[in-house]
Amino acid sequence: MGKSIMTEEYEINKRDGDLYADFISDVFYDKYFIQLSHFKSKQYQLKGENKQGIEIKFDNQYEKTGNLYIEVAEKSNAMNLNYYESGIYRKDNTWLYVIGNYKIIYVFSKTILRLIHNWKDTNGDKRYREVETSTSQGYLLPKNIAEIYASLIIIL
Repeated sequence: MGKSIMTEEYEINKRDGDLYADFISDVFYDKYFIQLSHFKSKQYQLKGENKQGIEIKFDNQYEKTGNLYIEVAEKSNAMNLNYYESGIYRKDNTWLYVIGNYKIIYVFSKTILRLIHNWKDTNGDKRYREVETSTSQGYLLPKNIAEIYASLIIIL
C-alpha cells in the first residue's frame, strides 16, 4: 500500500515540476531570450535537466513557510533504501539552480548553495535546518538569506 501511495506522490511532484520547468522556459525566453532545451529521456537526463545546465525546482511551500527547500538527495519511492545525490549535489552539467513558484523565481549558483549547505554555526552545527521526507532530503534556506545570495530574483 505505502509503495503505490509514495510512487503516486512522486509522480504528482514530478508532473508539477515538469509544468514549472515549462513555465520557467517561457519566462527565460520572454524576459532574457534564453531558450532552454529540456532533456526528457532518462539517458539524456543523466547529463542534466537541460542543455544549458540549469536545474529547475518548483517550491509550492515557499509562500507558506518563507523558506526555499534546497534538495540534496532523493529517491523515487519511499520503499527504496537509499537516497541518491540530486539537486545541488547531482554530478551533471548543472551550474545554475532555479527555484521558486509562479510569483517569484530565485536563480543561484549551484556552488553557493553547496557552500551555504555546509555553513556551521558557532556550535559546529549546520546553520540551516535539514529536512527529510519519504523521498527527499534537503535544507531550508530562509527568504532573507536567499535574497542576499541569489544571483537573480525575478518577481512576476
